[in-house]
Order: sequence, then C-alpha cells, then structure tokens
Amino acid sequence: MTITFEPIGIIHTPHTKLEGMPIQPSGAEGIKGTIEIYPPYIDGLSDLDGFSHIILLYHLHKSTDYKLKVVPFLDTVERGLFATRAPRRPNPIGLSVVRLERIEGNIVHIVNVDMLDGTPLLDIKPYVPEFEDTSDIKLGWLDSVSRRSHHHKSDNRFE
Repeated sequence: MTITFEPIGIIHTPHTKLEGMPIQPSGAEGIKGTIEIYPPYIDGLSDLDGFSHIILLYHLHKSTDYKLKVVPFLDTVERGLFATRAPRRPNPIGLSVVRLERIEGNIVHIVNVDMLDGTPLLDIKPYVPEFEDTSDIKLGWLDSVSRRSHHHKSDNRFE
C-alpha cells in the first residue's frame, strides 16, 4: 500500500535550526509565525477565522530515520517511541495546537509556533475542547516532567 500526501502550504517561523527551538507550543509562548496556504486550498480557509486555536498537522521534513527506543527531550531514560512526541518517527508527522491570530488572504497568522521554518503543512483542523474527552487523562512517564516543556529547548539528539 502506498500513501501519498501533498502539502497544502508551508509554515514560516523564526526557527531556522533544530537546536534551541521550543519542543512544544507551550514553550513557544508569544512566538509568531505564518502559514502560506497554496492557491488550490485557499477556499478551505473560509470560516476558520472564528476559532481561537487550530491543530496543525505537518511533515517533519528534516527527520531522516527513527529508532523504536529513544531518550526524549524531557527525560534521561530510554522510552518507547510511541510513548513520546519525539520527531524522528516511521511516519514523520508533527502535530501542534497553535493560537490563530488572523487570516489575510492566503496567509494565516499564528502564535506559539514550535516548528522549523519551511515545514510543509499537511492539514489544518479547528481545535474544539468539547470534542476531546479530557475528563480522565493520565500522562504516564510525562506526569512528573511535562511542565518543564515551557522552558526546555531542542538539542541535537534528533538531528
């Protein structure tokens, strides 16, 4: 089976290198970026401007390979890849919930960007908290370290 995705746009951010960039949107508070939506997809932006937050799905285009056991950014212990949000994955797809600031034509202005400049955008979805069942959340190994994501920056472990 072959699965093929075509980008619908490109994400522009101030992050030009992997090292030192935020590892999650919570650590990118106030950092602004834009999404340039390609012409065939502009009509899909209709009605999006009423949402405060959007989910971005994107291709981790600098990811080259993966290991099924990794030492994630917020830990010193090796973990199973699928129990982490490490960027090097069998299918290098990233996900971020960002604040939608405004839309001007084919340019979507966003805040709290944690992705690399030039990242190909695969999809946009509105973030709707009521659609997510968040009543009984468990964070596994991240329970004691997740709050550190606000201050932790990327290093070269996944280059």
